[in-house]
Amino acid sequence: MKKYSLMVAFYFLFMAPVFAAPYDHIHLTAPDAEAAVNWYVKHFGGEAGRFRRSTDTSLPIDRAYYGDIAIIFFEREPTGGSVGTGVDHIGFSMANVAEVVANVVADGGTQLGDLIEFGGMQIGFVVDPWGTKIELINDSNLRGVHHLHLSSPDPVATLQWYADNFGGSSEQFGGALPGLNYGNIWLLVARAREQVAPTQGRALDHLGWNFEDLTAFTASLKANGVEITMEPRDYRGIRIAFAAGPDGVRIELVEP
Repeated sequence: MKKYSLMVAFYFLFMAPVFAAPYDHIHLTAPDAEAAVNWYVKHFGGEAGRFRRSTDTSLPIDRAYYGDIAIIFFEREPTGGSVGTGVDHIGFSMANVAEVVANVVADGGTQLGDLIEFGGMQIGFVVDPWGTKIELINDSNLRGVHHLHLSSPDPVATLQWYADNFGGSSEQFGGALPGLNYGNIWLLVARAREQVAPTQGRALDHLGWNFEDLTAFTASLKANGVEITMEPRDYRGIRIAFAAGPDGVRIELVEP
């Protein structure tokens, strides 16, 4: 019986499917949402669009779609850049990293440091005109929006918090960086050198996942001790809620 129990435990540990909440969006901040969307599409690809891909022209163009992930803009002046918060930067994957870096710099962005190589991939860092730090990486395994790179005084605990609450496959990115793979995006965590600030109001305001049953999911988060800062409510035909992540990271929960 003991041997059988160990075999069952082994099966569920190594053979059961890994839970991964579908990743939905990254919410940035800029004083002119449509101009920011067009800037992102120009340099990183994607498709400019409206709320939930609506064809209603009375709705503003305030987001760029990259497959099933959206980069959405609050139309307001950010209170600061992404660096120094719990989400240091986001990443895009493309083959022509050096060219994109040069084009971004020529169009109001800023380059951070020199181009480098990591695991056989070329990498460059830039900051958009509104303060969001962006990593450009040539990863042929995943193009478009590539990763979320968080900053935390305790990266191991933070990564475990996201695994416990939003799932994802625990893997080594590039054979070196522990992370969570959601299929359409990676979540990575670096060690913060100093205290991090909350994301709300900054150039990168919050992260977003979606769920089929928001009421049930927020209940499970509460059971895990997660603070729900806004209870589920109807919004434009969908339902949304907000939760507080580690290190001041604001998280939106969406039921399409």
